[in-house]
Amino acid sequence: QVHVVESGGGLVQAGDSLRLSCAASGGTFSRYHIGWFRQAPGKEREFVAVISWSAGSTNYADSVKGRFTISRDNAKNTVYLQMNSLKPEDTAVYYCAVRNRDYVMDNNYRMYADWGQGTQVTVSS
Repeated sequence: QVHVVESGGGLVQAGDSLRLSCAASGGTFSRYHIGWFRQAPGKEREFVAVISWSAGSTNYADSVKGRFTISRDNAKNTVYLQMNSLKPEDTAVYYCAVRNRDYVMDNNYRMYADWGQGTQVTVSS
């Protein structure tokens, strides 16, 4: 079982940038695809971005494409989400989670396990 901890959230203004981190422990990090998801109050958890175990493949939600970049450093057991040109609609709790590399990457949060506690991102207008 992998344990992940998200960090890097905060309160920023529209147009600002943040970099979130997802630090993993307790497993072989390179065995997993890592996904970022977010959940705003009263809304369902939604897909943001995913990166393959080797970092050879990424996928993004249309709403963040061109603004967010996902990357990973397997030597540090960490995945990053660089968020630029933030908008008020990006306000949410951001979570990372893992999916075994034996399976294809997926945008459905139900396909992921070992969720962290999340980090709050608030973007003011």
